[in-house]
Amino acid sequence: MTDSNPDIEISRRRLLGTVGAAGAAGLALGAAGGALAHSALADSGSGSATGAAGSLSSLGATQVAFHGDHQAGITTPLQAKGHLVAFDLTPGAGRTEASALLRRWSDTARRLMAGEPSATSDSGIALDAGPSSLTVTFGFGHSFFERTGLTARRPAALDPLPDFSSDRLDAQRSNGDLWVQIGSNDGLVAFHALRALQKDAGDAARVRWQMNGFNRSPGATGTPMTARNLMGQIDGTGNPKPSQPDFDKRIFVPAAGPGPAEHAWMAGGSYAVVRRIRMLLDDWDKQSLAQQEQVIGRTKATGAPLTGGTETTEMALDKFGADGKPVIPSNAHARISAPEQNGGAAMLRRPFSFHDGIGSDGAPDAGLLFVCWQADPLRGFVPVQRKLDRGDALSEFIRHESSGLYAVPPGPRSGEYVGQRLLEG
Repeated sequence: MTDSNPDIEISRRRLLGTVGAAGAAGLALGAAGGALAHSALADSGSGSATGAAGSLSSLGATQVAFHGDHQAGITTPLQAKGHLVAFDLTPGAGRTEASALLRRWSDTARRLMAGEPSATSDSGIALDAGPSSLTVTFGFGHSFFERTGLTARRPAALDPLPDFSSDRLDAQRSNGDLWVQIGSNDGLVAFHALRALQKDAGDAARVRWQMNGFNRSPGATGTPMTARNLMGQIDGTGNPKPSQPDFDKRIFVPAAGPGPAEHAWMAGGSYAVVRRIRMLLDDWDKQSLAQQEQVIGRTKATGAPLTGGTETTEMALDKFGADGKPVIPSNAHARISAPEQNGGAAMLRRPFSFHDGIGSDGAPDAGLLFVCWQADPLRGFVPVQRKLDRGDALSEFIRHESSGLYAVPPGPRSGEYVGQRLLEG
């Protein structure tokens, strides 16, 4: 319902104008600088300031730029709400229809990320909200290139992922021609974007699968900290940091990298591996705290390695206990997945948790919408997952139920739509 009082019916654009000064402090300067939003939110407090403007300045007014070297939603800090959705082009739709669709989607994403209504038949779902750190990220699946006659421009890095022995994949919830990631710190803003993009698809594409996720809201903890997953574990400690000199090399495709010129459209882009990982939470909760920490290799309370220190202390993988066994077990998840145990292989993990109800057996259908980013999945995700597949203690408590790999092109320049360099190059 809407209030008929004209003094209350404030447009989103006007509402943002009332907090222009706060918006300057809360603006994330493009996808490459998205990590700055975390400190901006932390500096503005938990959103408990009195008055609508104070609340909006700390959460609602934070804006992430649509244009930039890289797409938004890769280095942007974790958002409270997320939607992942894959589309297949409809029969008869090809390159022309795909180009028109990406043009429509890009225009809608640009508008909504700026806190503006969509251009066509806006539903008004997010009428009173600011952009709330909304990001929309687009990617292409392996099958997209066949559907559009662009197989010569499909990078080798997009070859299908190998089979893993622990996979229990549902084909209907995997892959897809097109992939979209939506994130926001407000649930209605995120759903508004999902609804708008679905309507924009029109007759060109149909939803193949869609998943909903969440994270802790900004300001929910006394100080900013690494997120926890539904097992209660601090999750993401080993992520590469933008401050590291080799961060871009690990996460983004180089401008002058190897490969034929036909693949140059991916320069500045990244590859997203998406996995729906069911957590067997009832089985996990039956383990003692000490057993859980042995499985992970870190303390549950602080995320510190079992060899001591704080969350950011390096693991002493060669430290042995009085019993002659490694303090961090040989099959501990943190040990097996560590970059130094995988030839330096690293990926930027940026997941959402999910909960899709409780089954007839009383077990929650819950877990992790795993999303990781890397310049080359064959050097990032694949070697680490192969090693985890062979002996990770955590495997007993999780189930990989769907999977996808997507080429995510660079951010669009002003006046461009996402993927234009591929579709019109």
